[in-house]
Amino acid sequence: MREKKSAVPPDIYRIKVTLLDTHPPIWRRLLVPASMTLGQLDGVLQVAMGWDGSHPHEFRIGQQRFGEQDPMEGFSGWQEVAAEDMAPLFNVLGGAGAKAVYTYDFGDSWKHRIAVEKVLPPEAGQEYPVCVAGKRHGPPDDCGGVWGYYEMLCAIGDPEHRQHGKALNWLGADYDPEAFSVDAVNREFAAMRRRRIEAEGE
Repeated sequence: MREKKSAVPPDIYRIKVTLLDTHPPIWRRLLVPASMTLGQLDGVLQVAMGWDGSHPHEFRIGQQRFGEQDPMEGFSGWQEVAAEDMAPLFNVLGGAGAKAVYTYDFGDSWKHRIAVEKVLPPEAGQEYPVCVAGKRHGPPDDCGGVWGYYEMLCAIGDPEHRQHGKALNWLGADYDPEAFSVDAVNREFAAMRRRRIEAEGE
């Protein structure tokens, strides 16, 4: 008997995530399964960028918005938000060259460009998601968006700045905006996978 083919493609997407309006850019390069949903990708992006997940978010692909659905939104007159947990990447980001915008925290408005760089075969023995590259520390939550973050960096580097003490308390004296560790992100991904496996076993 011929083996039945899976309907889910086994492909891996190599994506580059760039925090917009940062100079020099804060970015991450990730390998994620094409079968992952946008809802699952949200959790991956939170870990990769260092966000704490305490604020709402949405994805925008073309004119379509994806996120956690609000049952009242359909009565508000705004464009309906499609369910992110029902949107696998291979359906909404068709392949290399596809792009999306991920917005986290509508107050601070952290906008990230997501670009699918390559579609790759899965590597034997490799667990996903995985971070393969990146640059610079992500900003802390609730610091006032890109402008607030750069103002905070100015303050921490200038003892005469009126916000110097506050910035030191917020970021810590050893904060390095250039620091980034691929290994640290991948340890967090490994912990995330363990939690998911444990939850599925309950």
